[in-house]
Amino acid sequence: MDVKANSLYQEMQSMIAQSRLDVNPQPQVELNTSKSDFSAMLGDAIEKVNSMQLESKDLTQRFEMGDKSLSLAEVMLAKEKSGIAFEATVQVRNKVLEAYKQIMNMPV
Repeated sequence: MDVKANSLYQEMQSMIAQSRLDVNPQPQVELNTSKSDFSAMLGDAIEKVNSMQLESKDLTQRFEMGDKSLSLAEVMLAKEKSGIAFEATVQVRNKVLEAYKQIMNMPV
C-alpha cells in the first residue's frame, strides 16, 4: 500500500509554500495540472485499497472452503494489510475534510 498520509500532507504544504512565494505569478497555460495529478493519485490509491480488500476477501473464502495451498498466516496477513490500508485511507479523508473546513471558515 503506497498511501502515505505524511508525505501527502508535506506535498500539500510545499504547494502552499510555493504559491505564497509567487507574489507576482506569471500566467500559465495549464492551471489545473496539480488538480488532475492529485485526483489521479487519489483514484489510484483508492483502487489499490479496493483491490487489496477484494484479494483479502477472496483468500478468506478460499481458505474457508478448504484450499490447502493457503495458510492461515497468509490469509491473516492479507486481512491486516487491507485493514491498515483502509484505515490510512480514512485518515487521509479526514485530513482532507479538516483542511476543507478550515479553508471554508477563513474570512475573505
